[in-house]
Amino acid sequence: MEHTFPILLFTGIFLLASFYMGKTMKWVRLPSIIGYMVVGVLIGNTLEISSFKVLPWVPHKEILDSLSFITHMALALVALTIGMELSFSSLRKQGLGIITIIFAESFGAFLLVLAAVYLITGNWPLALIFGAIAPASAPAGTVAVIHEYKAKGPLTKALYAVVGFDDGLGIIIFGFAAAIARTMLLHETGEGVENIFLILLDPLREVFFSVITGIAAGVLFCVLGRRFKNSRDLLILIISFSFIVSGLCILFHFSLILTNMVVGMVIVNTQPHGFVEKIGEELSHIMPTMYTLFFALAGANLHLGALPSLGLLGVVYILSRSAGLIGGSRIGARIGKVGTAIKNYIGLGILSQAGVAIGLSLIVKQEFAGMGRIIEKTHDTVVASGDYIGVTVITTVTATCIFFEIIGPILTKIALQKAGEITVD
Repeated sequence: MEHTFPILLFTGIFLLASFYMGKTMKWVRLPSIIGYMVVGVLIGNTLEISSFKVLPWVPHKEILDSLSFITHMALALVALTIGMELSFSSLRKQGLGIITIIFAESFGAFLLVLAAVYLITGNWPLALIFGAIAPASAPAGTVAVIHEYKAKGPLTKALYAVVGFDDGLGIIIFGFAAAIARTMLLHETGEGVENIFLILLDPLREVFFSVITGIAAGVLFCVLGRRFKNSRDLLILIISFSFIVSGLCILFHFSLILTNMVVGMVIVNTQPHGFVEKIGEELSHIMPTMYTLFFALAGANLHLGALPSLGLLGVVYILSRSAGLIGGSRIGARIGKVGTAIKNYIGLGILSQAGVAIGLSLIVKQEFAGMGRIIEKTHDTVVASGDYIGVTVITTVTATCIFFEIIGPILTKIALQKAGEITVD
């Protein structure tokens, strides 16, 4: 008789174990999300090992796939939260400094990783792709730490703005860099590139329609939400819109983070303070549960088997990306003449990298397959330079994301502590 493991039973155990592991992290002065990820890594990697027969009737891939909607839901709510912190009046107070930081850290990471990867590989298309993926951040880790420690202050506000907007800029950088890399590969085989301008327009199209969709959804949400007297009704509306907007993003390949962030910006910049506070209060009831499941699932998808493949390229990527983000943010802060706390510590709070980077790596693997010259050929296998780039990028980025997802929240906490915006007992 074949046994199946109920998904609700698994989710309940997963959530409870992650919650208590998160509590134990306070004994070692680490953010709770590290505990959630530890449980995810332990369970995810245990289920994946086929020789481990304690739970032979728990299908690893099926369970994680069926819970993937939680990841999208959590990212949508995180992006909405970020957007609701970005009032135009607040951004005006922060001044030009935030814009210069966003551009400097994104292009700093892109250029430094591009140069470093090219120096050790001599491969321009590969270097362009790694450079283009480097600016992509994982805002969930940063926002979760801010919420856990109730951080407040100029650095906290700056972090909200930077981790929100740099994803939009990162998408544009990736789109252009990937188009140039694709052109280089096509030139290796003498193929035409008639659609190069259309390819270059893709990232701009994605950002444009993400913003338009976010504005439309935000306006509709405000029209409907203002009619509710009961806060519980407002919570249902928030969750409904998060599902709808995220579903549209997946369907039309828009940026889920950017679109939901724009929804939040529409709300905070057009509605009375009391209405905005009511939404924030309702979100605070469900976000702890979403964070717990999101980071536990993130841990379950971090395959420790990828770590041995890290190698020199992975180490170079980690060091050059970190230097680019930290150094670029300091240069941008200096140009923008922001406060000392922001200048000294904002770079430490933006290192997390996960889902977006892995998603971009998968795009490279799919779209570059079979492109370029043949570099290896056997009786049953043909490997082109595009195949080599796809496999190298997805393997390296997956391995380095394990490092960044663990170290990122820890450094965010340290940065906020140093800036005096959280007090850890």
